Amino acid sequence: MPSEKRVSQPRIVRTYEFPTKPEKQTLGQYLYNTQDGKIMGRTAKSWAQLMLFYACFYTVLAALFAICMQGLLVTLNHQYPKWQLDESRIGTNPGVSYRPQPEDAESFNSIQYVAANKSDVTMWVNMINDFLAPYADHTLLPGGGKNQVICDFNTPPSRGNVCAFDVKNLGPCSASAGYGYNRSAPCIFIKINRIYGWQPEFYEDVDDLPTEMPDDLVSHIRSLPAPDRRQVWITCKELTNSDENQLGPVEYLPSQGFPAYYYPYMNIDGYLSPLVAVHLARPKPKTTISIECRAWAKNIIYRGGSRDRAGSVQVSLRID
Repeated sequence: MPSEKRVSQPRIVRTYEFPTKPEKQTLGQYLYNTQDGKIMGRTAKSWAQLMLFYACFYTVLAALFAICMQGLLVTLNHQYPKWQLDESRIGTNPGVSYRPQPEDAESFNSIQYVAANKSDVTMWVNMINDFLAPYADHTLLPGGGKNQVICDFNTPPSRGNVCAFDVKNLGPCSASAGYGYNRSAPCIFIKINRIYGWQPEFYEDVDDLPTEMPDDLVSHIRSLPAPDRRQVWITCKELTNSDENQLGPVEYLPSQGFPAYYYPYMNIDGYLSPLVAVHLARPKPKTTISIECRAWAKNIIYRGGSRDRAGSVQVSLRID
């Protein structure tokens, strides 16, 4: 057999170079390298391309955000909420709140002061003054409160008007009397939170009152003429476990409820929530008294306890 010629393969020589440490640059060379014309490590063209990219990116991002916000704002109305009553997160069960209420979390739901200490008394009185300022001075309201009118059960407000609430004739719970704080007979102002379009269902039938309703309130409702029974009633009681009546007599001013002509709330300028001033005439001094104030209406769900409270508010009072 003929012998085959061997074809020699080219020899491949591989060389390796160890990485070298880049030459150190001064701050001036980093800011502008005169050798390659780079500015902070990039050429002018590279910087221009980078700036153009981010300009386009953020422009598109801002445009998308603006489109989303505009789409959201189109669905909103400044006069009334889109989702109302049962369709809303707030629901149809208004909360009950009180004033004066301290701002610090440690004293939340607690009224505590020394009656002989003028600074203590002044602090609580000023809290109430600030809260009642729009009630006392209508110029603080939108439009100067010119659409506020005097209402009664036979004269509800006309369209565009709201009912005024007079805080000047609250007897011992008026500003001129210091709201009773300087005489160890403080007043607590109760209100229910606003819910747009919510209409209370009143206890108008005296034969259909709840069995757990206090006897004094039952007697009070039965003593009123039919139109005056259209109120959301307020009662306050002592929760302290004691055989002794530590709370003392309780007086409600100007009445024991929120009249029907203040409802429904329709977000009309000048509207102010009605109040019930609870006057505690003789609470026991140097004693912490736990008080619960509850709202009464057929469509106000009551749930007591320290958690998930509904239809009521709890406050502790101590006068030293």
